[in-house]
Amino acid sequence: MELVRDQDRLMLQLSGLAVLGLALATLAAFAVPQVIGPQVFGPQVFGPKLIGPQLIGPIGLGLVYLAGGLPAAARALRDLWRDHILSIDLLMVVAAVAAASVGAALEGAVLLTLFSLASTLEHRAMGKARRAVEALMALRPDTALRLDGAAGVTEVAVAELVVGDVVIVRPGARMPVDGVIALGQGAIDEATITGESMPVHKGPGAKVFEATVNMHGVLQVTVTKAAAESTVARMIALVTEAQAAKAPSERFSAWFGQRYTVAVLLGAVLALLGFLWFDHDLDAALYHAATLLVAASPCAVVISVPAAILSALSAAAHGGVLFKGGAALETLAAVQSFAFDKTGTLTTGRPEVTEIVAESGDEAGFLALLAGLEAHSEHPIADAIRRAALARGLAPTPTHGVSAIPAEGLIGQDALGPLWAGNPRLAARMGADIDTPALRALASGAETLVFMGRADRLIGGLTVADLPRATAAAGIAALRRAGIGRIVMLTGDRRPVALHIAAELGLGPDEVQADLLPEGKVRLVAEMAAAGRVAFVGDGVNDAAALARADVGIAMGAAGSEVALQAADVALLSEDMGRLAAAHRLARHTARIIKQNLIFAIGMMAVLVVGGLFFALPLPLAVIGHEGGTLLVVLNGLRLLSDPIRADRRQPG
Repeated sequence: MELVRDQDRLMLQLSGLAVLGLALATLAAFAVPQVIGPQVFGPQVFGPKLIGPQLIGPIGLGLVYLAGGLPAAARALRDLWRDHILSIDLLMVVAAVAAASVGAALEGAVLLTLFSLASTLEHRAMGKARRAVEALMALRPDTALRLDGAAGVTEVAVAELVVGDVVIVRPGARMPVDGVIALGQGAIDEATITGESMPVHKGPGAKVFEATVNMHGVLQVTVTKAAAESTVARMIALVTEAQAAKAPSERFSAWFGQRYTVAVLLGAVLALLGFLWFDHDLDAALYHAATLLVAASPCAVVISVPAAILSALSAAAHGGVLFKGGAALETLAAVQSFAFDKTGTLTTGRPEVTEIVAESGDEAGFLALLAGLEAHSEHPIADAIRRAALARGLAPTPTHGVSAIPAEGLIGQDALGPLWAGNPRLAARMGADIDTPALRALASGAETLVFMGRADRLIGGLTVADLPRATAAAGIAALRRAGIGRIVMLTGDRRPVALHIAAELGLGPDEVQADLLPEGKVRLVAEMAAAGRVAFVGDGVNDAAALARADVGIAMGAAGSEVALQAADVALLSEDMGRLAAAHRLARHTARIIKQNLIFAIGMMAVLVVGGLFFALPLPLAVIGHEGGTLLVVLNGLRLLSDPIRADRRQPG
């Protein structure tokens, strides 16, 4: 299918260039005999009975009709046969033939010339908005240096790499796959994926993404995803789907264009009969009907929305923001309130263990046992506990049969029997008393609590602190400046913890909803949606239900999340909150461009139709107005390509 589109695009471009050359040749054919010839050779030598325009003119016009009319007629017949629709190409061909039939062949040739050139320029311009996928494809390395043990380093095709392989990435080289750094450290330029302009320093254990650039240092990277499942592969799939998906306004313009074309054809026939009724001769009536056919053609209306939508999708993709189609873009522009998950969204999602209390006094044994249980969880708090144990040189105690209780914690077993770890809700479920003198001091702070015990016997507890993202406060402030009336933070954490984070982000107590279960987040998002369009911003893992319930689901840091690209309508590949405000600004700019285009296109069409009906509008003027209006709305839409996603990092206040 892509090959067919490429062939159609190439045919349009070649036909447009051919028509331009033939049109110029035709004009020269008329100008030379009528102006230059008689002055140089004299009227007796270069007269109408010898070489004059009677012979050259018709040949040139015929070539223009063939070059400009045949491709348009072929497209019109293809649309009629394959999709059973009457296209705008048919209107242009009919108008040109009608003009030729009444002795206005030159006007018909100008119509076909400008229409072909406009179509060619339109496809070339729209190609700029569609080349995001081609740009992503070009970034992907074809080969990689695989470490094969005793065999040394072997250059292999990237498609041959499997999960678990280790590849060598030299300075200046692009990452061939998604993976984890096994050995080495250095700065990674992730601009191609996240849109972040500054390199990120990474070391062992850090995730890296295909097509990012290793700035310096030799890295050994363990493959975690096959090439077909990499971040770039998912981006390509998402951008392709987004370009194919139609926004509501796009669907309306296509629906309008198809039905309006039929109305224009019928209207032209009725106008012809009307002109004949009012004593116009047949030639004059046909000329006016052809003029009306051109004036009423909805080319500019039909192309108004796709020109803006595709340009905005491309600009967003280059800035590390992926929209799942124009519908998400249009909806984000209409959003009136934002709901944010806390952990991993407004905060770094990389908390640190700050204090440990063991009932037996053996903090090392307590932490090793807790790390063994949390080894079965991917939650950021579990990661903090594992890192704390690793930093102390503690080996996690083996556990098995571990299962998660949503929004509460984990249960499992070790060599001594059943074991649990989680928040105060899970402790209460197990009947454990957490109001002991040793643990009372932990609960008095604004940090997250994790308890561990066996049945109703408490073993100990610890606190974990999560820091706000450096860009979160500025991102929220930018949304407020953009006119967002309501911003709410939703979290399953304790209210003192949530209020502490909220204060650092510029959120008031009335903008915090804490101690929420997953269904509570969904309920609150639904309540906000009842008052207007709402966007929910989460990490795409624990918030899938809320992402789906919101009018627009936005996943943060989606370059590393499988669930995010499935659950969300918009994926922010970077963890820079400022890009959210920039994406919202781009969506609103797109909505304004679409409105401008539609108003201009409909207004221009109305002026031309009135002129054709009541003021004897000349066909050449109708042609120039029609094709000029089409090009203007395309160029107006393409302005969005120069409006890339840039994070707004101005500090609040």
